[in-house]
Amino acid sequence: MQKLQRIILLTLFFSFIAIQLKAQDVIIDQVVAIVGGNIVKASDIEQQYNQMRIQGNLKGGDNAKCSILESILVSKLMLNQAKVDSVTISDEQVESELERRLRYYIAQVGSKEKFEEYYKKSVNEFKDEFRDNIHNQMLVQMMEGNITDNTKVTPTEVKKFYDEIPTDSIPLINAEYEIGQIIRQPTISKAEKEIVKQRLNELRERIIKGEKFASLAALYSEDPGSAKKSGELGLFGRGEMFPEFEAAAFNLKTTDEVSNVIETKAGFHILQLIERRGDFVNVRHILLMPKVSPYELQKAKFYLDSAYTVIKDSAMNFEKAVLKFSDDPSKNNGGIMVNPNGGNSKFGADDIDPSLFFVIDKMKVGEISKPIIMNDNDGKQAYRIVYLKSRSSAHRANLKDDYDKIQNATLERAKANAIKKWLSDKIAKTYIKFSDNYKDCKFENEWVKK
Repeated sequence: MQKLQRIILLTLFFSFIAIQLKAQDVIIDQVVAIVGGNIVKASDIEQQYNQMRIQGNLKGGDNAKCSILESILVSKLMLNQAKVDSVTISDEQVESELERRLRYYIAQVGSKEKFEEYYKKSVNEFKDEFRDNIHNQMLVQMMEGNITDNTKVTPTEVKKFYDEIPTDSIPLINAEYEIGQIIRQPTISKAEKEIVKQRLNELRERIIKGEKFASLAALYSEDPGSAKKSGELGLFGRGEMFPEFEAAAFNLKTTDEVSNVIETKAGFHILQLIERRGDFVNVRHILLMPKVSPYELQKAKFYLDSAYTVIKDSAMNFEKAVLKFSDDPSKNNGGIMVNPNGGNSKFGADDIDPSLFFVIDKMKVGEISKPIIMNDNDGKQAYRIVYLKSRSSAHRANLKDDYDKIQNATLERAKANAIKKWLSDKIAKTYIKFSDNYKDCKFENEWVKK
């Protein structure tokens, strides 16, 4: 079932970023299967087969086509049942998802112009071509969610799942760390902020007098990601940027207009509208970041020196010190860092910034570091105290140390079983017919009725 789910994901992915196939790869189309009111064409299978081959994801020779067909059959069956159950996706939801994916792909190639050159079609043509595909993908995902959303596993089921793993197949878990931190951000002086605002206002005046915003963004912006693209950010919707930035972007009316200087957590900006498309906007911006003075940086260090002394003298434990001294959002979590890759507090060595790993690798569990300098997520300098809460050596997975991982694996199997049971029930009740070419396929589900 896991193999089938991986192929389904590939199916959804490749149906969006369709690759232009060579003429010799195109075959005369024919219907190879019918699922309820939906058909599967030979070209559907061939296109995905060729795309997987190009990507190096093809295994199993001709049997790969049977696996691809089964993933398409699952999608078609879910689409058929969505119609029966009156499950719908609104046009607004589809358009929003189309825009989200387009922003991602445009970001990969660098600009809308490069995107259109690569795909040999305009953005609007691309959207028109894939709108139905996205609609169907979203329906399939909604149906999968409806099937599995209420799936839960108990501690007894987690233990049973673990006990059923052959001893020589229990996965190896790499060394992991739990890390806490107390962060002190240095204060940026009003004078420094005024200097930056004045520089941006001078750039704004130069643009208003005729200089190109794009050229000045490339020269002066301190946002490295957009500076190399002349300040262009690409299309974005509401809820994706800093609130102040979004407000300024969506208030721009014409491409000649340059915003006033605005302040966000990242620094100070001026913006210029490139295009407005429905609920999405594309702007250029120039970012300048106020610099922290050595004096303020040193003050932040002295502040954490006090915290370090309090903890080392046992006058306050780490958790209480976090609440008193830290100005980072992690203080609400006891100062414990969360791994964005796993959504939990466990970090593998590869997940940790090398400069931080160099510090904790020399620490004992329960120790704290002296204040060390760091760069935060916005690239600003700060100081922090690091706390090594736990360190586990590389080991075979076990219920005591790795319960969350085993629980997730148990839950995924339970969801796969729920989908398999649902498929079995719906296959029995749905009209399904195959062409002779695929009747001998070895499917994971009994699509061919005896």
